[in-house]
Amino acid sequence: MGSPPHVAVVAFPFSSHATKLLAVARALATAAPSAAISFLSTAASLDRLRASAAIPGNLRFVEVPTGLGKDDDDTPAWRRMELFVEAAEAGGLKQSLEVASAASPEASKVSCVVGDAFMSMAADAGVPWVAVWTGGPCALLAHLRGDALREDIGDQAASRGDELLTSHPGLGRFRVRDLPFGGPNASGDMHRVMDTLLKRMAQRLPVAATAVALNAFPGLFPPEISDALPNSLAIGPYHLLPGAAAPAAGDPHGCLAWLDCQPQRRSVVYVSFGTVAAPPPDELRELAAGLEATGAPFLWSLRRESWPLLPPGFMADKGGLVVPWAPQAAVLRHAAVGAFVAHSGWGSVVERMAGGVPMACRPFFGDQRMNARAVEEVWGFGMSFEDGRRPVTRGSVAEVVAALLAAGGEEGDRARELRAKVDEAFLPDGGSMNNFRKFVDIVCARA
Repeated sequence: MGSPPHVAVVAFPFSSHATKLLAVARALATAAPSAAISFLSTAASLDRLRASAAIPGNLRFVEVPTGLGKDDDDTPAWRRMELFVEAAEAGGLKQSLEVASAASPEASKVSCVVGDAFMSMAADAGVPWVAVWTGGPCALLAHLRGDALREDIGDQAASRGDELLTSHPGLGRFRVRDLPFGGPNASGDMHRVMDTLLKRMAQRLPVAATAVALNAFPGLFPPEISDALPNSLAIGPYHLLPGAAAPAAGDPHGCLAWLDCQPQRRSVVYVSFGTVAAPPPDELRELAAGLEATGAPFLWSLRRESWPLLPPGFMADKGGLVVPWAPQAAVLRHAAVGAFVAHSGWGSVVERMAGGVPMACRPFFGDQRMNARAVEEVWGFGMSFEDGRRPVTRGSVAEVVAALLAAGGEEGDRARELRAKVDEAFLPDGGSMNNFRKFVDIVCARA
């Protein structure tokens, strides 16, 4: 018998990407205990992950270079990302894969790379590359069709914003304004860095990736969308894969105990905009006033530095709880939660599906506009705030939240239907489990 397979899982060490890749790596290590799994990310990223998750015995961490010098505290985020990608493209990733091979005495050299799709330089590693797309699948499709979309739209995005993309297969339910490139954030250094990275990914992925793992479950999208995604395996939501979840991070601010004390099912509004997106101060104040106007109890996960932006007296007893962090997946599955106000990042969308909670979306950038459009128009389990159509005002917040909390509302029914489909996908012979077994077979195949 030869050496066991050696799989390198390569993370993109920014935002929440590495956490999602670690969930996939943990599930893979659990499903293939004889395989060696090397998890590659920067030292700072690995330190954060070590602090939050127990690591299976067949999974080891390997550092990749950041591209930064020692004095990097003042380097802006866009430049950190640019330097990291440049270093990886220039041979840093290959060097780290060699280090991983040398550090695995019980296995041969790396036989397959499972890499965040943002790390598309893995296509040049000389072994099979299975890409992992952590964002919304519709945004992936838009990036893969990026050249054709840009040629079609040109510089007319503003005047054609409400036009449906009916001439582009799989995108006919979306508008020009929903696309993950262009729009109001299409400027500045961060946009330039991300645009370059995603264009490289779109060039490499269709021709070089053996398969693409999606954070979705089979049947989530209508056929015109799912059939347009090449060689994809829907294995999500990732956090529900066996072995993927880290030990509970706890509930330091008592969110679940507070929810346990709420007298009615599906009566609480949960609010969170994730770790990156942040509404401007005027929107925060309007959102706070709208929550008060509903009279419904609310749980708001809000970074502490934003608390001074809330209206005077809001932190007093208003029937709600404001915390700097909440165990979101557990909160969304709690019976007391009846509505979710969020930025429509894909991780929040799939956690919401698993919890069966209708959603109010306030998208900001990236895939969030497409995700919000899908929530409202493809699945119908929520509503979206949009400039000019439904802006974030205290009146619109109160109206939307009341509609989502209404007993027997269509959004609530559809949300619960999706939760049932998520549960079905993770039965022993469910769609996500069947696809995950295919994924394991592909990445653990010996060369």
